[in-house]
Amino acid sequence: MRVLRGLAGALLWIVGGLLGLVSLLLCLTIILLPLGIPLLGLSRRLIGTAVRLMLPRALAHPVEETKKGLFSRKEKVKSSAKDAGDSTSKKGRKASKTIGDAAEKASKKTKEKAGKGRRKLSL
Repeated sequence: MRVLRGLAGALLWIVGGLLGLVSLLLCLTIILLPLGIPLLGLSRRLIGTAVRLMLPRALAHPVEETKKGLFSRKEKVKSSAKDAGDSTSKKGRKASKTIGDAAEKASKKTKEKAGKGRRKLSL
């Protein structure tokens, strides 16, 4: 694909250059000046298109490539943030369960100790 773009750019450059020479010759004659000026503009646009065809896409269309890069990075950031949130919430659930189990054991031990130390009153 890159070779085809380069070949098309080279051919377009040659056509644009020849059209520029013809338009310069037309501009030299006063009578054909109104025809030479628009052809000179067309030649300039053809050469510009040829240059963009030969350049890599990132240099030829920097704004579009920047947008594409930002969108892909946005998706990566969203997924990594979601993964981080999921793992953090999972760790939080585990920690709260562990703390809850430890608190339950401590309360049972406290109740057992309190129950052993109590004396029964007889009436």
